[in-house]
Amino acid sequence: MRKSGNFSDSQAALFARDEVPRVPEKLARQPSYIRDHRARLRERFLLGGADALPDYELLELVLFRAIPRRDVKPLARHLIEVFGDFNRVISAPVARLQEVSGVGEAVVAEIKIVEAAAHRLSRSRVLQRQVVSSWDALLDYCHTTMAHRETEQFRVLYLDRKNVLVADEAQAQGTVDHVPVYPREVVKRALELNASALILVHNHPSGDPTPSAADIDMTAQIQTAAEALGLVLHDHLVIGKSTELSFRAQGLI
Repeated sequence: MRKSGNFSDSQAALFARDEVPRVPEKLARQPSYIRDHRARLRERFLLGGADALPDYELLELVLFRAIPRRDVKPLARHLIEVFGDFNRVISAPVARLQEVSGVGEAVVAEIKIVEAAAHRLSRSRVLQRQVVSSWDALLDYCHTTMAHRETEQFRVLYLDRKNVLVADEAQAQGTVDHVPVYPREVVKRALELNASALILVHNHPSGDPTPSAADIDMTAQIQTAAEALGLVLHDHLVIGKSTELSFRAQGLI
């Protein structure tokens, strides 16, 4: 009986010799000026961190894997020009990114991986933790996930009796200046999660966190519905580009 080969042998046998794709040596190698530039950029990042790089160079690092053998500086600069800064590039909708010349599936994937990683990291710092002791981390999370969105999003943070954050859920997506919210659905979900308190959060793509009359009216409706079921509405945060507004701090709750 013939003995089976090791793992690498069996893997190689999956392909006929003439089916294995070959990349011409000239194409496989990066031009030296690109290779040297990338090495210097990585070294500067490792030594000085993100603060040592302007937005377009930090974006270059993201694009390196997506475009391995081409100078990505022009594309990085163009993306910054189109969207405004690194954060807005990373959080841009996929459809908007795909409208930019030179942006394909690989570039979109790398950008969205960075965005997902940022969201997951900031979320891990607040979920299952007491909100009172991690308030700054909570604000950072809200800004990371919402401050640079081009459309409004409404989220609800659900807390237990000890004010530990047990769930963070996007309830609705909207347009640049409006998002539909249904108070009954918000409190119904709180009961499903056995939550005792809520924090409402939504963003203003304009960058100005000043609440509108509709924001104030919607908050009052949710507060009335929550109180009827023994739930506490702790706050409603409106996230702007660089700051936030608290309904409670403004005396609106």
